[in-house]
Amino acid sequence: MRLEGARHPNVELKISSPMTQPSSPPAAVLLIGHGTRLAAGVAEFRTLADRLQQSLPDRVCLAGFLELVEPDLPEALEQLRQRGFRRVTALPALLMAAGHVKNDIPAILNAFQAEHPEMTLTFGADLGVHPNLLQVARERIESIETESGSSHDRRNTLLVVIGRGSSDPDANSNISKIARILWEGMGFGWAETAYTAVAAPLMADALERAHRLGFQRVIVLPYLLFTGRLVEQVRATVDAYQSRHPEVKAMVAPYLNAHPLVVATFLERLAEA
Repeated sequence: MRLEGARHPNVELKISSPMTQPSSPPAAVLLIGHGTRLAAGVAEFRTLADRLQQSLPDRVCLAGFLELVEPDLPEALEQLRQRGFRRVTALPALLMAAGHVKNDIPAILNAFQAEHPEMTLTFGADLGVHPNLLQVARERIESIETESGSSHDRRNTLLVVIGRGSSDPDANSNISKIARILWEGMGFGWAETAYTAVAAPLMADALERAHRLGFQRVIVLPYLLFTGRLVEQVRATVDAYQSRHPEVKAMVAPYLNAHPLVVATFLERLAEA
């Protein structure tokens, strides 16, 4: 089996023969998205894939999805095989290394590799805690701050960073780390971390608990790549909080999306793979 890539110790690694590589075409790039029923979220993901393709004019880039959207991952791999590619670098369009990155995707790649031993599949790393993404997060926060006018004072503002939530403690702790970096780097009065599901505290609980601190301005940052059910959930939760506490100005910052620095981070992960 030749599923390659550091950071995935559960995968058996083999080195492909160097004799055949000089004459082979560049590896195709498979960008792996989670998938969503929301058409706008799929469109945003495909925009990212298009921008990645524009940055790699000598490579073929294809989008594949874990669920809900076609092509799914095995189908996307088969499409590349049918087009003659024997080397594929798979990049997870996922912020953190939780169950999908550590288990689900490697299992699918392993199964495809076993069926097609002529293929060499390389699995890149998740985006992780990266300076580029922290800068994007900062810009997203700054964009919503303009709605507060000249009276806005970060020292009197609560920052709440929302992560997806996972049963993986490493992924959850990375969201806490990001919240801490943004809090200290931007000078907010306080920062809280919350999650959309699975991990505690959930969004509504965190907002109510932090409300006791008395901040009159709250900025909520959905630390998510694209729109979808989770972004809608964040907005609905903040709207409900605002309705219960009309004296507080609560604002939702934009999510990360296909920012140029996000694309640059994918290119970095590709170079590392």
